Amino acid sequence: MTTYIGTPTSRVDGHAKVTGAARYAAEFTAPDLAYGSVVGATIAKGRIISIESSAALAVDGVIVVLTHENRPPMAKTDQAYKDDVAPDGSPFRPLYDDRIMFNGQPIALVVAETSEAAQFAASLIQVKYKEEAHVTDIYHLRDAAIPVKTPSNPMPPKIRGNPDQALAAAAVRHVAEYFVPNEHHNPVELYASTAVFEKGGKLTVYDKTQGVQNVQKYLCGVFGMKPDDVRVMSPFMGGGFGSGLRPQFQVVLAVLGARAVKRSVRVVLTRAQMYALGYRSAMIQRIALGANTGGTLDAITHDAVTVTSQYEEFHRQETGWSGLLYKSPNAKYAHRLAHLDLATSSSMRGPGAATALFALESAMDELAVKLNLDPIELRLRCYSDRDQNEDKPFRSKALRECYRQGAETFGWSKRKPEPRSMRDGGDLVGWGMATGVWQAPQAEIAVRIVLTADGHAEVASATSDIGTGTYTIMAQVAADTLGLPLDNITIALGDSTLPHSPVEGGSWIATSVANGIVTAAEAIRDELLRFAKQMPSSPLANCSPDEVGFAAGKLVSKRDGSRAVSLADAMRQGKVDRITQEKTTLPSHNHSHANNTHVAHFVEVKVDEQLGVIRVTRAVSAVAAGRILNTKTAGSQILGGVVWGIGMALHEETLIDHTFGRIMNANIADYHVPVHADIHDIKVIFVDEPDGSNPLGLKGVGEIGIIGVAAAVANAVYHATGKRVRELPITLDKLLGSLDVST
Repeated sequence: MTTYIGTPTSRVDGHAKVTGAARYAAEFTAPDLAYGSVVGATIAKGRIISIESSAALAVDGVIVVLTHENRPPMAKTDQAYKDDVAPDGSPFRPLYDDRIMFNGQPIALVVAETSEAAQFAASLIQVKYKEEAHVTDIYHLRDAAIPVKTPSNPMPPKIRGNPDQALAAAAVRHVAEYFVPNEHHNPVELYASTAVFEKGGKLTVYDKTQGVQNVQKYLCGVFGMKPDDVRVMSPFMGGGFGSGLRPQFQVVLAVLGARAVKRSVRVVLTRAQMYALGYRSAMIQRIALGANTGGTLDAITHDAVTVTSQYEEFHRQETGWSGLLYKSPNAKYAHRLAHLDLATSSSMRGPGAATALFALESAMDELAVKLNLDPIELRLRCYSDRDQNEDKPFRSKALRECYRQGAETFGWSKRKPEPRSMRDGGDLVGWGMATGVWQAPQAEIAVRIVLTADGHAEVASATSDIGTGTYTIMAQVAADTLGLPLDNITIALGDSTLPHSPVEGGSWIATSVANGIVTAAEAIRDELLRFAKQMPSSPLANCSPDEVGFAAGKLVSKRDGSRAVSLADAMRQGKVDRITQEKTTLPSHNHSHANNTHVAHFVEVKVDEQLGVIRVTRAVSAVAAGRILNTKTAGSQILGGVVWGIGMALHEETLIDHTFGRIMNANIADYHVPVHADIHDIKVIFVDEPDGSNPLGLKGVGEIGIIGVAAAVANAVYHATGKRVRELPITLDKLLGSLDVST
């Protein structure tokens, strides 16, 4: 009987976090621990002529200054630096040679007895460069951007029909360009690695990462170490949001330092140095929509230019979401990459979709205005029950119900359609909405369960908890599946020696690990049932495995609850005090249906008519994401996504001085993110959506919360002011000229 799945369960790791018992990468200690401080390049492109480190070495407590000239050996091939989620190209190699590929690139590591000594010494290092011309502005390379290679595109767009001809013939057309700037991850926890040097040169590395096994394999490749000689652990992570999918350079530097001085070394990046790790790519999008007077689409064209580095080709699906979401017989998509002298861009919550849906959902709102249709009505008329790209039906899609429940909760029926028609005192009031869509994947994963005769179970997998609540949902699923109290479940994760797991990201871990637990629990059940059947006059003698489940510390017949055998009695019969099963669970190979999550966002903004200050005063998000494991932690995920979407719409922008190729606001004082005063009432609704794509009917909620929020805010701002802003973030300067203070 289910007692935990689907309930608002508090985090099982909450006590450890609020009491300080939970330790993060920079908090693990070791005897004789040394500290590393990173020196970054101050040019965007060129070569190092010389590095003068004598002043740094003279500082009391400094042990060594490592550069490309004196570092320990590192691998020479690109393949050795490829991690599990690396894009095409040649991965960055910290401290490898004299080449400078982006401003802030690590070029030296000072190792000292104290962190303070290392930081001070790092400030004394003098570097001479031979500079080369650089380009860091996406608009400068827009015309020279290179088409994305379709084979490596996770959702390759297709051309349907004759979109150019259909667009030209359309009764109503909307064509516009939209822009999202570079945006940076800003998790509270700084990136850090503690490399503990052990006997014989073995290492235990505590790293901030979303994939311990990915980092472990990466370090083995870079340093030519055997897998048994490197253990990577990350029991807790203070936010990743995609920035920790790939190994970050501080883990390489910590290991370099430890191998150089033959002792443990910790490297903690500063907030500014974290801006060299990766970011959401800037994106120029052009969307053209052609519709008939009945409000259905005749044509969609969507093309985009995004940013990557000179050395790698990072991209995500950017334009195909348009074809996935709305029905149109004619469609065309294109995606190109601008190779700039910046670090490689990276995944950032809802990668590709968060940026693409800003443009698409803004364009749909603009089309609704031209058609004189309610924005929801337009989306319903263009609704598709099939993935238009793959021509597959959705296994489940409750988006219509998202529109209905979201609109009802928000009070959408009271909306006056004309811009500037709603007021609250001196504020213009605007109501906007938008749709979001994401994929619902499942990945291969292994789970080990150890069940003891006293009714306790340890559930282990190398997966990570990046702050999303993986510990808790694993415990919930295990407790229900094994018929045990939640307190009788122990979770082990974030350790590269545990059973295989992919990196945590893309909204696939909850689905993958939860169904993996079911698979391992079934193997435990099968073994226990064999023992139970051997008991004299066994009440389960004639039961098949599928006819038996766990409940209250017993194996119980699903047909007759009075027929049961306690776990202890079954193990006693088998003469064991514990049962261990480790199983690998594969995703379904049935690709006949599309699997996606959906959301409808509704937003209210109030705009000060004199000052142009925008406040998001209300938001409602109705989410269809299959079965929800934990309504409390899942609700928090959506709340966090909505807050981030508000930040994307109104605050976030990485500013680059293109003369120097340097980020000018590499701190959370100048890089604006929402604070408590910016956030008001947010309501999350989970729409019932039975789904059969996996045994538990799960889809995942990590990404879907942010997708579409920025467009909903932009649409609300238009409704309030009559000003359409197509360039994020929507700041005061973009509004003031449109506000008529005399009215």
